[in-house]
Amino acid sequence: MNLKSLAEDDRPREKFLQKGRNSLSDSELLAIIMGSGNRDESAVDLARKILNSAGNNWNTLSRLSPKDLMKFNGIGEAKAISIAAALEIGNRKASQEIPERTKINGGESIFRLLSPYLSDLPTEEFWAVFLNQSNQVIHKTQLTKGGISESVVDMRVLFRIAFEHFATGIIIAHNHPSGNLKPSNSDIQITQGIKKAGNLLQIQLMDHVIIANNTFFSFADENLL
Repeated sequence: MNLKSLAEDDRPREKFLQKGRNSLSDSELLAIIMGSGNRDESAVDLARKILNSAGNNWNTLSRLSPKDLMKFNGIGEAKAISIAAALEIGNRKASQEIPERTKINGGESIFRLLSPYLSDLPTEEFWAVFLNQSNQVIHKTQLTKGGISESVVDMRVLFRIAFEHFATGIIIAHNHPSGNLKPSNSDIQITQGIKKAGNLLQIQLMDHVIIANNTFFSFADENLL
C-alpha cells in the first residue's frame, strides 16, 4: 500500500491543494514531510505510528532526535532530518511575533511605501498594492515595465492577483520618468477602467498614485476617483 493507491481525496498533497492546509490531519501533514512510507505502510500510516509514539503531540515529537526517528522502519537519515527541520521551523515560528502590516491612510503613505521602487527610474513601471479590509498591505508587486512613455496594464492579471490574495482593495501606482506629475489621458482612462471593473468584482480601487521627482500625485487626495 502506498500513497498512489489511495483515493485521490485521501492523498495528502492533492488534499492540500484542493481543500487547503487546514483540512489535513496531523498524520497527513507529517506524511507530506516524509514523502513516502515503507514496504508495508503508506506514508500516512507510518506518520500515524510515529505520532502515536509521541502521544500525538508535536512538542513531544520535536524532542526526538534524528537517531530516535530512524528507529522507525522506513525513516532513514534524510527523512529524519527533514522531520526534525520542519519541527524546528514550527518552534521558531511560535517564538516570533507576527510582523505588523503597513496601513494605508492616504497618498503620503502610498508614496512612502513605493517611492523606493519608483523614484528616479529611466522607464515607466506600473505597480499594484493589495489591501485587506483594514486597509493593511497584504501584497505588492510590479505588474509591468514599459518604455520611455507608457506602460500598459492588463486588468485580468491585476484582478487575478487580487483574488489570489483575497484582497478587498487595490492601489495602483506608476512613475513618470519625465518628471511631470500631471495625469495623462491614458492614466485617467486606466484609472476609470480599473475602478469600473473593481466595482463589478467588489474589489475597490482605493487610489492611483503617480510618482516623479521624489513627490507624488494622488487621484484620491485630489477627489478624482
